[in-house]
Amino acid sequence: MQKWIAHPLELEDATVKLVPLKREHRDGLLAAASDGSLWELWYTSVPSAETIDAFIATALEQQEKGEEYPFSVIDAQSGKIIGCTRFYGMQPQHKRLEIGYTWYAKSVQRTGVNTACKRLLLAYAFEQLNCIAVQIVTDWFNLRSRAAIARLGAKQDGVLRNHRINADGSYRDTVVFSITNSEWHGVKKNLDYKMLTYNCGL
Repeated sequence: MQKWIAHPLELEDATVKLVPLKREHRDGLLAAASDGSLWELWYTSVPSAETIDAFIATALEQQEKGEEYPFSVIDAQSGKIIGCTRFYGMQPQHKRLEIGYTWYAKSVQRTGVNTACKRLLLAYAFEQLNCIAVQIVTDWFNLRSRAAIARLGAKQDGVLRNHRINADGSYRDTVVFSITNSEWHGVKKNLDYKMLTYNCGL
């Protein structure tokens, strides 16, 4: 597949910096995941000490194929790695992609970090890649994630029943949300307003 995104790609604002995932980020990512022992949440796919190397290797392999573009999320003030996210399911021929594999250290959850990351990623997708739609999915039982995606301004498309088999053998129902290019202007205004309220402490 021809690569849709030129490497390296960095996105940043006053809150976060998204940099291409590297093997050298291993310890920083593991420290972020340890903030809240995030791998214990059965409905997410956060790496632990046992899985972090395979997590990074797989992400970099998919990047090399041009199918995904993984980022480490860095706090713009401290310079610490606080999570990760990525573009995946990239379909340049259809001008569509997904944003996912997203997780953040517990200490930065429910702050402006997720809003800032999504603002950067969506702006690049719609304004640089000229996407016609961006999809975001989550597990049915991840109620916090579902609420967070809806707050961005994404609309729920539906639920894929028994969509995947989890590592423990249970079935995952996947909730699918999306934002279209015609909706981006309004969604961007919503995200900018949310960032303003975060920065003003409202």
